[in-house]
Amino acid sequence: MWWVVAVVTAVVLVATYVTWTAGRVDRLHARAAAAHSALDAALVRRAAAAIELGERAGLPDLPVTAKAAITARADERELAENDLTRALRAVPATPEISETLRTASAASRRVALARQVHSDLVRDARAIRRRPLIRVLRLCRKHPEPRFFDIDDPTLEIADER
Repeated sequence: MWWVVAVVTAVVLVATYVTWTAGRVDRLHARAAAAHSALDAALVRRAAAAIELGERAGLPDLPVTAKAAITARADERELAENDLTRALRAVPATPEISETLRTASAASRRVALARQVHSDLVRDARAIRRRPLIRVLRLCRKHPEPRFFDIDDPTLEIADER
């Protein structure tokens, strides 16, 4: 009789562990998707700040580059964002646009932070996908594999005019 209790206990423990692991897989993938959405929102805000900066500074190429980054297809988005980063770095700091330039710089810092959070969650989700139990039980089959968003460091260095 004691062996029946031991077998039932072992089955319950294994089922609990598998259920907990499946929940963890789902949570990690949901967090990675949410981080991707937050990164996308930060990129759109940075592009909007770049459009305003380009209009105030009289740089016609900057709004065009920012709009191209917003409308780029998913497979071209990284290249378009890198082009926008280079265009923002090339903006000369003048007193007339200093406030708008600070806004664009702050938006770029938020993009860098969102990208770091996204990369960390994608790394964790990919790591859990490689575990043998996860692969054998196919616990990730309903989730697409998350992708890294590789862009240049989007932070801008702005000198204070004090």
